[in-house]
Amino acid sequence: MSDAIKHECGISLIRLLKPLEYYKEKYGTAFYGVNKMYLLMEKQHNRGQDGAGFASIKMDMDPGERYMSRVRSANQQPIQDIFDQINTRINTALTENPGHDDDVAWQKKNIPYIGELLMGHVRYGTFGKNSIESVHPFLRQNNWMHRNLIVAGNFNMTNVDELFGNLVELGQHPKEMADTVTVMEKIGHFLDDAVAKLYKQIKKEGYSKREASPIIAERLNVGKILKKASKNWDGGYTMGGLLGHGDAFVMRDPAGIRPAYYYQDDEVVVVASERPVIQTVFNVKFDDVKELDPGHAVIIKKNGSVALKEILEPTERKACSFERIYFSRGSDKEIYQERKKLGKLVFPQILESIDGDLENSVFSYIPNTAETSFFGMVKEAQNYLNKKKEEQILELGTNITREELHKILAVRPRIEKVAIKDAKLRTFITQDSSRDDLVAHVYDISYGSVKPNDNLVIIDDSIVRGTTLKRSILKILDRLSPKKIVVVSSAPQIRYPDCYGIDMAKLEDFVAFKAAQALHEDHGTTHKIKEIYEKCLAQVKSHDKDVVNYVKEFYAPFTPEQISKKIGEILSPEGINAEVEIIYQSVEALHKACPKNLGDWYFTGDYPTPGGNRVVNKAFINFFEGKNERAY
Repeated sequence: MSDAIKHECGISLIRLLKPLEYYKEKYGTAFYGVNKMYLLMEKQHNRGQDGAGFASIKMDMDPGERYMSRVRSANQQPIQDIFDQINTRINTALTENPGHDDDVAWQKKNIPYIGELLMGHVRYGTFGKNSIESVHPFLRQNNWMHRNLIVAGNFNMTNVDELFGNLVELGQHPKEMADTVTVMEKIGHFLDDAVAKLYKQIKKEGYSKREASPIIAERLNVGKILKKASKNWDGGYTMGGLLGHGDAFVMRDPAGIRPAYYYQDDEVVVVASERPVIQTVFNVKFDDVKELDPGHAVIIKKNGSVALKEILEPTERKACSFERIYFSRGSDKEIYQERKKLGKLVFPQILESIDGDLENSVFSYIPNTAETSFFGMVKEAQNYLNKKKEEQILELGTNITREELHKILAVRPRIEKVAIKDAKLRTFITQDSSRDDLVAHVYDISYGSVKPNDNLVIIDDSIVRGTTLKRSILKILDRLSPKKIVVVSSAPQIRYPDCYGIDMAKLEDFVAFKAAQALHEDHGTTHKIKEIYEKCLAQVKSHDKDVVNYVKEFYAPFTPEQISKKIGEILSPEGINAEVEIIYQSVEALHKACPKNLGDWYFTGDYPTPGGNRVVNKAFINFFEGKNERAY
């Protein structure tokens, strides 16, 4: 994505099912879990670079012995910083206490971070400041082991004000109105309540106060707690939690918006935000890693038993399609094929744009993440040419000469590495007048890769704002003197904000929104903008479940082709010689390419929860009133 957008977080959870001595004997280290967590987090670094956190719990520690550890970082290299801190603590302890390199029992008792239950988190700051206080996991401490709660998630709630109010009604005094805090405190409230009721019941059965503790751990119904806590949640989420005594859970939202996968064998249970991460780190097959069903939770009890529980009734599946287009690692077996298909399905529009002239067209991609869809696009171009060659050869029949045959067979798609991003270049000056000149040099071009008057076709993952295209890429590509530059988005037009974890909050940031606004001006229909504003204003504060997305009316008068054409005009820099055309994938083709991930609200405005419709209406109000602020 040439215009990089920040997006959702990544979580990892590991439950070691054997004693630590087992891993020492089999794998040579009692730090097996810590090492695997490092790999899981690094393999999901693409999901978050603003901060990272790690937490662990040791089972069956004696009173007075530390059993929970947490470390977080908001440094420039947060994962590296976390594990540098962990390694320093481990090495210092072993250096200052020689003779314990092979003593696992001593290591567990005296060295932090070594435990049977571990959770990791990588974060992009979609909401809140990028400070250490905003970094997961969050910790809710209590002197009762069962009431200690560690929470980390990949989520965004649309109804934080409502959830905050629920806590106040319960008699709590939350320290801030943030979704992470409200979610954790809601789970914590029902956890406290469940523990208190169990304690009272167990005492009635004749057990002493001290004897009650392990019985509470055994009887605690984590699924019931989650069901009560999540009753009013509106958002997309994969939520992970550790309880102080050793229970753990990962829960997914009812629409399956945010992803979660799990794997289990006799040594380990592992949950992560991406399938290939588990495959690679634990060297297991594609079919061994299962997707967590929407509305369900993986619940791991202290005794090691694992259960899949339905917490909330699943709604229509609306798994995020942006995961497939861009966010998730392309090494996933299904995602790799889907991205290739995205390139394939947009090819007919490309062919029409270049008037079928493949001989005088060069194909390339920007940025590197668009490479897979580029492969699909080129393969479809090859299929098209093969069919034409076949027809030409059959038409000439036995009269064909060797020279004619050679000429026909020599035609193939022209593929070049046209643009290369200079990763070392940083736009350190923030003033727009100075910054634009620097931005124009973020990409280098391969001179001589395009002949004058060729068509130049460039595929991108998605065109969100178009800022980098206008300020940098198109100007640079124009130096190659193409007749026409066709910029292809493998995703449809982004028209609406995302409120479930991706940092796309303001309508006026989207070039598709700017194009529709310009078309209203061209057609003399700007009065409709105020009408839409008044409709949004009338229901934005409503908590009614039947909220309507009135912003759809903003785009309704215009076809996707009209909007794409206007986007091309908006993004064409002044003084550019080449004709510029912008092509977007259709929503129908997107669904065909990614049939299991039909969440498309940023393209269509069809939000899977009422909160999404409230957010988009609020975003339109902010736009109309000139407020430069988030809608959630």
